[in-house]
Amino acid sequence: MSITDEVTVAETPVRAGRSGGRNARRTMRAAPLADDIKPVRAGLEGTTYKPLSDADVEKVNEAILDVLENIGLSQATPTCIDACEKVGAVMGDDGRLRFPRAVVLDTIKNANRDFTIHGRDPKHDMHPQGNKVHFGTAGAAVHVVDVEKNEYRESYVRDIYDAARIVEGLDNIHFFQRPMVARDIVDPLEMDLNTLYAALSGTTKHVGTSFTLAEFVPDALEMMYKIAGGEEQFRARPFVSNSNCFVVPPLRFAADACDVLEECVKGGMPILLLSAGQAGATAPAAIAGAVVQAVAEVLAGLVYVNALVPGHPAIFGTWPFVSDLRTGAMSGGSGEQSLLTAACGQMANYYDLPGGSAAGMCDAKMPDIQAGWEKGIAYVLAGMAGTNIVYEAAGMHGSLMGFCLESLFLDNDALGQAQRCVRGIEVNDNTLSIEAMRDVCVDGPGHYLGHGQTLELMQREYYYPDLANRFSPKEWAELGKPDIVQLAVAKKKKVLAEFFPDHVDEATDTELRERFKIHLPREFMQPG
Repeated sequence: MSITDEVTVAETPVRAGRSGGRNARRTMRAAPLADDIKPVRAGLEGTTYKPLSDADVEKVNEAILDVLENIGLSQATPTCIDACEKVGAVMGDDGRLRFPRAVVLDTIKNANRDFTIHGRDPKHDMHPQGNKVHFGTAGAAVHVVDVEKNEYRESYVRDIYDAARIVEGLDNIHFFQRPMVARDIVDPLEMDLNTLYAALSGTTKHVGTSFTLAEFVPDALEMMYKIAGGEEQFRARPFVSNSNCFVVPPLRFAADACDVLEECVKGGMPILLLSAGQAGATAPAAIAGAVVQAVAEVLAGLVYVNALVPGHPAIFGTWPFVSDLRTGAMSGGSGEQSLLTAACGQMANYYDLPGGSAAGMCDAKMPDIQAGWEKGIAYVLAGMAGTNIVYEAAGMHGSLMGFCLESLFLDNDALGQAQRCVRGIEVNDNTLSIEAMRDVCVDGPGHYLGHGQTLELMQREYYYPDLANRFSPKEWAELGKPDIVQLAVAKKKKVLAEFFPDHVDEATDTELRERFKIHLPREFMQPG
């Protein structure tokens, strides 16, 4: 039972006259639910919202194919050129690698669209097929939001570990991609390895991470193989993916990232093919044009990956961002950003490819009303567009510059509400409720409070937030006027004081510490 559950059940005043219905509902509310009847859960199906009409989608697709065939991408590495030329790409005298329409369409047709994004624990496996929607963290924030001091501080490796173990217990955050940079570790190799170690030590959900240089990947793979129990075991269930910015928009390959991508593919890691242009700066200011460029870049990456290893698991990661054209600064919480994300999700669905985009990286510096509206709009549009994997959805503030541990709890509530919107309205003989109306209006008490249908559906049909305040003003005052951010602070402190994951056994942890320079002290990862 959570802190807020305790408050709601134990301390909320109970009015006389409705005790039977209320007590029955309270009993139902307290009973644990099986995963398959929860009102929200990972993998609900979206696509009720389509920012692009069918005709628009076709126009966008034609523009994408035109860009790839006639403009192409520059600065491809020799191994990238070699792999892509073998499947039909053409290297021009101007140094641009072009992708004929037939090559692109063949890649789309034959790409792997039926893979699992594995958790360390199988109960956290994700299946990003069709229109199934999942939400999680991501990013490279360089600060932690300190809500108690109303300020930002540098992010450390222990913050990554803390964020991972908080996410482990939040049902509506389905995976953990590295959201912060370990600013307390100077050496790039040590930073990459410790980031991976902290994430894997904190959660059994799927982990996403990145690597600075290709030569760092073998050590990281060694760490993952040890935790998995061997290379074969990891390759069978790869619970870590590589978030790879293989392009530097506009339409240029990124050499170091391409080298990393090739090493990760060899090592059996799924790849998030990530294009993150900024509309008005490194992508066209026109929203449609930003979508065209992002999708074109990612399709080039898909050709590249499949040329290396046909059918390798790859996530179609279109992440175009928005600029505030008055200043040039990124605006992650804008309505335009939400439209971009939803449109990219729609294009991934059009190609029937597992797609990932970013939503929820608000501009608000603190978890306030601005953060609420920015995140809420983004979540709902991304989810209802059927975006398979929504990154940067929890904890992010300050246009990706700050990460807030308390916001993980707040965003978990908001994501639950968003998923309920994604699920939509079920229409069948029972939910049309004719018999219930007859029972209540003709033969019954004139209300539905104690009706069997109400009791049956109150848990399956309705989502109940953990921290959000639904008390009356009188009850709120009687409870000491609880503040939602302060409740989140209390939840954070409780989790971090009491929950210390042990899914990496002590012998393996000792082996990792002997092999690698681990910066997280073991005593910090234990009670007391």
